[in-house]
Amino acid sequence: MIATQDHRCLVKVSHVRHLYGKPGGTSLLVLDDVDLSLNDNEIVGLLGRSGSGKSTLLRSIAGLITPSEGTVAWLPPDPGGPPARVSMVFQSFALFPWLTVLQNVEVGLEARRVRPEERRRRALAAIDLIGLDGFESAYPKELSGGMRQRVGLARALVVDPDILLMDEPFSALDVLTAETLRTDLLDLWSEGRMPIKSILMVTHNIEEAVLMCDRILLFSSNPGRVVAEIKVDLLRPRDRQDPAFRALVEDIYVRMTEKAPSEVREGLFPGTGIGMALPRVSTNAMAGLIEAVTAAPHNGQADLPQLAQDLHYEADDLFPIAEVLQLLRFAELVGGDLRLLPAARRYAGADVDARKQLFAQHLLNHVPLAAHIRRVLDERAAHTAPARRFRDELEDVMSPEYAAQTLKAVTQWGRYGELYAFDETADLFSLDNPA
Repeated sequence: MIATQDHRCLVKVSHVRHLYGKPGGTSLLVLDDVDLSLNDNEIVGLLGRSGSGKSTLLRSIAGLITPSEGTVAWLPPDPGGPPARVSMVFQSFALFPWLTVLQNVEVGLEARRVRPEERRRRALAAIDLIGLDGFESAYPKELSGGMRQRVGLARALVVDPDILLMDEPFSALDVLTAETLRTDLLDLWSEGRMPIKSILMVTHNIEEAVLMCDRILLFSSNPGRVVAEIKVDLLRPRDRQDPAFRALVEDIYVRMTEKAPSEVREGLFPGTGIGMALPRVSTNAMAGLIEAVTAAPHNGQADLPQLAQDLHYEADDLFPIAEVLQLLRFAELVGGDLRLLPAARRYAGADVDARKQLFAQHLLNHVPLAAHIRRVLDERAAHTAPARRFRDELEDVMSPEYAAQTLKAVTQWGRYGELYAFDETADLFSLDNPA
């Protein structure tokens, strides 16, 4: 879309901080002193690793949560007019399964008490716009993932928002479906067919950000801060194979793998502690990545963009695996490369039992939550502990969603290393099969 001379600010975020935690408990700072402006006629991407608070910021802008500190201001798109209206597209589709496509799209209008005739007219127009004409009477269970997300998009557009907020809208889709929906959305935007003035989107996908956005705000993690603003001066439609496109992707990979000097502490991975949010990365994925980087042509060190392409990984799939390998001291991320450390080379050449023992040692040394679980089990006479106990501890410093994800991750890793056993039915840790 060709930029106009009017760069009117639609949203102004000033000094936003947000903490999660129970009253009286330890709080986890997820956003710290974040400033952001969203102007008319632009697509802005919030890009960063897991735990950088991007979705929390987006929900603050949507008005779904109130930040602990700072302000979010919605400014008038037109002089003297009302504040900008926002609408949101979620990652999980968030459709009502008992309603048809038409009824799902009408929900927002019904909440605003729009007359039935007008609701139907506007909903049908939105359904036609996003390419689902003919499916008005279908239920969500009859639709593919891409079609469900189109319904979510139509529901967001039908209320005539000024700003469209999107929280990883393509991450739940397969690669081809996601690419089709991205292309269709960009076509609608470029042709001016959507009733919106700006788009603000959260993504973990570097190529997606470069493909879609006019500006990219790069976030650090633990806590989330804006560490860079990157302007994307590439003409649309953008070609992923264009050298300028590839160079920008490479530059962002390098920026995202850099460590701030203040984060480096002897003996600790940045941000660690019992309350560190952990991604759900399987030990099979870790082992596979170690083996792939150990082998030729990488021979122990791989360029992340090239590695993602070779393994058919999206960046948001590859980063969590690389981050966990770094956390466990099997690898380090340097200048956009993944470099294996000696422990990973030993792991690659070891048999199954030796791999488990090496993994268990690194897990105890570098993941405090795993060491905490094992210590509690060792100290108890029955050598058992309910998972609820650890889940409650995590919920003191993070959201229930992150607490559940973190505990599931460390449970799987500990079982693989035979540090402890877990009975899912009883929701109970034990030393029935200790290492």
